[in-house]
Amino acid sequence: MTLELQRVPGTPMAPTLRIRGHQLVVDGSVPEGGTASGPTPHALYDAALRACKALTVLSYAQRKGLPVQDVQTVVERDATAERSGTYRLATRLQISGDLTDAQMAELQTVAQKCPVHKLMTTATTEISTSVERLA
Repeated sequence: MTLELQRVPGTPMAPTLRIRGHQLVVDGSVPEGGTASGPTPHALYDAALRACKALTVLSYAQRKGLPVQDVQTVVERDATAERSGTYRLATRLQISGDLTDAQMAELQTVAQKCPVHKLMTTATTEISTSVERLA
């Protein structure tokens, strides 16, 4: 899959991000030189985990017939040690529905296995970067 970004004319930083026909403005914060007209790349990274956990739990609950009515996910970021190699995300899922304690524990286990959680914690990501002239 290819993700495309194109700078929004007249803005200091904000590009439009296009993913599979969806469009979203990404921007830096005001202290970073942006206008905060969209989420920062760090916020998107954190949001990927947040969304994945919720979707994983909802999908599992549907397959198993568990009475989940809603899932809300909160992610708290601690980037104080990011420059030295540690980026901490604490996630908290708030689930409504007539669930037993055992079902809640089962959903917690499932949430910890979401694909983005695994990608962030167990996969080695290799990134190559090239720079080309834009015609």
